[in-house]
Amino acid sequence: MSLALEDRLAITELVSLHGHLVDDGSLDRLEELFTSDVVYDLTDFGQEPLYGVTAVREAAWTLGSGNPVAHHVTNVVVTASADGRVQVRSKGLGIKADGSCGSVSYDDTVVRTADGWRISHRKVSPRRTPLGGLTKPG
Repeated sequence: MSLALEDRLAITELVSLHGHLVDDGSLDRLEELFTSDVVYDLTDFGQEPLYGVTAVREAAWTLGSGNPVAHHVTNVVVTASADGRVQVRSKGLGIKADGSCGSVSYDDTVVRTADGWRISHRKVSPRRTPLGGLTKPG
């Protein structure tokens, strides 16, 4: 499947919108990002996946001041699949209130809905070691 430039732009903006909505506390607008049955996979952080927009919203409210004050997304790569789904890989930087910073990779599955592109699955993986933890062979 080939994606039109307009679709690529819309998908990239969708991924970027996440940080704006969360950082602004606009959690009532998460339906603009996710399908109602989204799977938000946090297993690499030792947590169970979240199922549905309501669970994602409640988790953010529960984390409260533990949320980053700024989410930044970069290095967005959009890859179309033959089944109509789109795979999106991006990097995320989170800045905490104390100035500390963390890095993650987002692996998203994006689908076209009646309301536009939405994330149906997001896996968040922390970036903690250089080179993905690999060492030079030999």
